[in-house]
Amino acid sequence: MKDQIFAAPRSETEDFSFNEQVAEVFHDMAQRSIPGYSTIINTIGSLTAQYAQNSSRLYDLGCSLGTATICMRKNLKKEQNCRIIAVDSSLPMISRCRNILDSYCSDIPVDTLHQDLNDCEISNASVVVLNFVLQFVEPSRRDDLIEKIYRGLNPGGILILSEKLAWPDQKTDDLLMEMYWDFKRRNGYSELEISQKRNALENVLIRNTEQEHMERFAEAGFSRAVKWFQCYNFASFIAVKK
Repeated sequence: MKDQIFAAPRSETEDFSFNEQVAEVFHDMAQRSIPGYSTIINTIGSLTAQYAQNSSRLYDLGCSLGTATICMRKNLKKEQNCRIIAVDSSLPMISRCRNILDSYCSDIPVDTLHQDLNDCEISNASVVVLNFVLQFVEPSRRDDLIEKIYRGLNPGGILILSEKLAWPDQKTDDLLMEMYWDFKRRNGYSELEISQKRNALENVLIRNTEQEHMERFAEAGFSRAVKWFQCYNFASFIAVKK
């Protein structure tokens, strides 16, 4: 279904939330709003094939409709004896995710959990995915979440983190933001839709800089991290536990 949530004028714009209305159109919203979305999802699958350890768990934290989970699942083999844990705090999202996953035949087991990410236990993990999720976590809780992920990863395990970035230089930030809005215009969003969604996200999506992410990885204990993808102000990182 096409995303038209912000197409009609609103006298007052409420904070963005992952409610039933968003869940219904989320696939279209992600494809038209996130530069390089398909590339990131496909690469999550490739990294899963490379880094998944036998008899380990793989986590998709903030799984939304399970797009990354499905790609991870396709890149695992039954004999690896792995299990995927898909977690989301939005009931509409995780409910739809369950239905979508149930429609796919697979030998790879998936547990779907309706749970706050900060309350999710992580253990025996070889791959953890946070795909455009950390930016919605309360900033004061982000360090603890990344540290918890690090502790739950096995040696050699990876965290894949995708985020919308901020730049400390305001002119650069403004330039990249305008390039991003133009991307949305090319994908059919009107000026009204862009403006109203921007207002809805203002107090909800809090961006970090690339340096802040890298410092957080280092402080958590990751031995190395790399930004492997960037388009406009959207980026994806891989952090490896030694």
